[in-house]
Amino acid sequence: MSELHKFLFDGLPVRGLLVRLTGDWREVLERRESAQDAFPAPVRELLGEMAAAGVLMQSNIKFDGAVVMQIHGEGPVKLTVAEVKSDLTFRVTAKVTGEMPAVPRLDTLVNVNGKGRCAITLDPRQKLPGQQPYQGVVALHGDQGEPLHKLSEVLEHYMLQSEQLDTKLVLAANDKVAAGLLIQRLPVEGAGNIGARNEDDIGRDEDYRRISMLAATLTSEELLTLDADTILRRLFWEEKVVRYEPLHPQFACSCSRERVGNMLKSLGREEIDGIVAEQGRVEIGCDFCGVKYHFDVVDVGELFTPQGRQQPGTTTLN
Repeated sequence: MSELHKFLFDGLPVRGLLVRLTGDWREVLERRESAQDAFPAPVRELLGEMAAAGVLMQSNIKFDGAVVMQIHGEGPVKLTVAEVKSDLTFRVTAKVTGEMPAVPRLDTLVNVNGKGRCAITLDPRQKLPGQQPYQGVVALHGDQGEPLHKLSEVLEHYMLQSEQLDTKLVLAANDKVAAGLLIQRLPVEGAGNIGARNEDDIGRDEDYRRISMLAATLTSEELLTLDADTILRRLFWEEKVVRYEPLHPQFACSCSRERVGNMLKSLGREEIDGIVAEQGRVEIGCDFCGVKYHFDVVDVGELFTPQGRQQPGTTTLN
């Protein structure tokens, strides 16, 4: 079962989160394989890291809505997306258009021309009139223009730029587990902080520095193979760690036949009839979960028939 662990360091202005996506992550990959649309291994690894990072970011804020992480650029991977809702359900997808590089890193997969971007969108579940989602964007390079090779480096840079929060991230993923560890100094302003601090002190807090250095010793292999208890004990055995009951992220996709039908209706009867005449039916596959929805001539006829005017005995074929 996938688990998310939240913890604090008693008396210190530092918090942490550890996530391990197991069976739910394997379900994501198995769905793509069953749809004969599996992603290349480097893309699976990147998407796994994004899923883990998205869960960490969603659980670290008080927000009723979806956190959407998008990485786009001009490499063989044009776009990767991870969406995590406030109930910690997640889904991921990618658009791959080229061959994988010999050395698959973020700069060679996406940011080959230095124009790649990472966008973090907070999309409220209940929007007020005129309210738009909040979006922050960061380039896939550092302050000196140097390319960033890892997603963790990009997100650490994003948190420092957008939230003025020192953050240490360790991310890893394979075909069995997607995992992440986040260590963060508590905000310098706002409710629930341990004392107000000058922003010039960012990065200088000795407690945060010590704990983040310990977190940085965690290897990818350890993150992927060790359970949460072992990881926290190995890293922070000298610290007083206050832990909370674990939460359980899950894979879930919000696609449905009804949503696909509404999308087809928006295209118009003439266009859909043309596809059915040429191909015998309309097939729409979900980019996130791989489910394919089919609409034949009877389905299309019912789709465009106003309710209340359907012929007796007409049924929808699935």
